[in-house]
Amino acid sequence: MTSTPDPRAIIESLGLVPVINAAGFPSRLGGATLAPAVRAAMDAAAQHFVPITEMQERASALIAEVTGAEAGCVASGAAACLTLAAAACMTGDDPAAIDRLPDTTGLKGEIVVHRAHRNAFDHAIRVSGACFVEFGYVGVASGVGAYRWQLEAAITDKTAAVFYPGAVTQFVLPLRDVIEVAHAHDIPVIVDAAGTMPPVSNLKRFIAEGADLVAFSGGKLVRGPSASGFLAGRRDLIRAATVQHQDAFVHPDVWRPPFGEPGSNRLTEPPHQGLGRVLKVGREEIAGLMVALEAFAKRDHDADQRGWRSMCEHVVTGLQPVNCNGVNITMVEAAWINVLITFPDRAYAARTVRALEAGHPRVFVAANRISNAEIAIMPHNLTEQDVPDLIGRLCEAITASAA
Repeated sequence: MTSTPDPRAIIESLGLVPVINAAGFPSRLGGATLAPAVRAAMDAAAQHFVPITEMQERASALIAEVTGAEAGCVASGAAACLTLAAAACMTGDDPAAIDRLPDTTGLKGEIVVHRAHRNAFDHAIRVSGACFVEFGYVGVASGVGAYRWQLEAAITDKTAAVFYPGAVTQFVLPLRDVIEVAHAHDIPVIVDAAGTMPPVSNLKRFIAEGADLVAFSGGKLVRGPSASGFLAGRRDLIRAATVQHQDAFVHPDVWRPPFGEPGSNRLTEPPHQGLGRVLKVGREEIAGLMVALEAFAKRDHDADQRGWRSMCEHVVTGLQPVNCNGVNITMVEAAWINVLITFPDRAYAARTVRALEAGHPRVFVAANRISNAEIAIMPHNLTEQDVPDLIGRLCEAITASAA
């Protein structure tokens, strides 16, 4: 009788050491843990060949069902979906334009964005060849931040789309206003929804409000494969994104456009490999994401919140011995429930993080707010079995890192 390989032993045989993930869903740790059904779907796909076009068609139908969009496609992450979205808005289904990117000569190559929405992740838009045109201001001195007339003034005959990261709400126009103005000019709106769940209602909200393309992460709260994301939106734009994403190394006599629909007169022949070729996704990721997305739509999200809250309460209670001498430990009841640990100074916080990552077992926490002398314990990928080790290591590291 063949025994089932121990997953930890497999990782260790590669010279790697698994860590306790108290940081949430960061890409640097590989996203989310996968449910057995998701792993089984990926394993099944790895052992059987299925045309990617057919898998994407089935995924499109599922994405449409759970988001309320007309269609969808799967790519290698939410950032990949943003690149495809920008490319689709600039080229449509014109194979010559698809072949030209990232050179936007002769195309509508500008994408309008709130100045307050600029961030390091918008490389995903710019890599398509698009250039940003900013409007509005940032900070209290700007009043409300942006006005409709500023958006109107930023739109020209070179505008391909308006870009709207859904997680940023300060100093920006409401999405409904942006959509109203953009659509009055027949301009599509792209929403970056990668960091917007919870609340889970955002899975449908952006499409319901009229966004034309919405990019979601597959490897975070949805708990699909880390290297997966899905783009939902208008069928014509999803078609344009898909045609420059999928393998187009097919003879014209046997090529079938995406979705199996009769093509326009521009799509009687396949384009050459488009910009999206570098963002391709494997059959394993498509299968895993489909199963994860189906489960996500049916999941008891309130039960998830109760489980995370319980773990956070245990952590807060377990850390009471070190909740002193300037170290303050509190549970934060927000969309992302967490335990916030505040230190007397930034250096103390950094020493603690380094000690956690170097000890045994190794522990990774949310450390992006070290500049504020804060770290957070995110419970979303923890198990009940992790909690005692986590508490022990936190107590040890906080005590040893004191000045």
